Amino acid sequence: MAEWILILTSALWFGVLTSISPCPLASNIAAVSYLSKQVDRSSRSFWMGASYSAGRMLSYICLAILLLHTAMSAPSIASFLQSQMNMILGPVMLVVGACLLGWVTLPSTNWSISNSLQQRLSQQGLLGAFALGGIFALSFCPTSAALFFASLLPIAVAQQSSFWVPAAYGIGTAMPVIIIALLLQLGTVKIATLFKQMTFVEQVARYLSGGIFIAAGSYYCWCYLLPLVR
Repeated sequence: MAEWILILTSALWFGVLTSISPCPLASNIAAVSYLSKQVDRSSRSFWMGASYSAGRMLSYICLAILLLHTAMSAPSIASFLQSQMNMILGPVMLVVGACLLGWVTLPSTNWSISNSLQQRLSQQGLLGAFALGGIFALSFCPTSAALFFASLLPIAVAQQSSFWVPAAYGIGTAMPVIIIALLLQLGTVKIATLFKQMTFVEQVARYLSGGIFIAAGSYYCWCYLLPLVR
């Protein structure tokens, strides 16, 4: 039970880190701010943000389930991952930690949706906000890609969990967005101030997590890879 709590908490934290990574953070704040201006009641602006957040969450969950089921449906791949996962996790954690600390820069993508499509979706109420969040979730930056593909998926494979681990990750991605929507609804912060504060939090969380990944990756390499070369 304690192991599962730790695993789900880790997946939740990966989701939070993904949501406040530089590229997703900027798009989340911009999208929620824009969506909140499309309604005439402040109470409805929160639900627009929540719907956008739910779209992101569901998109991550569906993508993880699809990838995991595809991998686990092939017996040879499933057997290899389950038997060799401990040896794979060490180098993977080191790479993710290096990415979080800025030691390694992965290539980024320029994929985005058109402004006209964004405007059309934002004018479709809660359903449009939901769709917008789902589409934005697929626009990975290097940091979020490392967290999702190199951190979350190996844990889900190791635990043979195609739903609960991705679901915890999806909830983690939703939490910061809902907080942003709530703060914007209450009018307690300005966009520039909020972005500056969230950027500082993201930097601290990213460096702390990067250090933990490096330490954990070094431990896994010491335990599972070093004996192979002795």
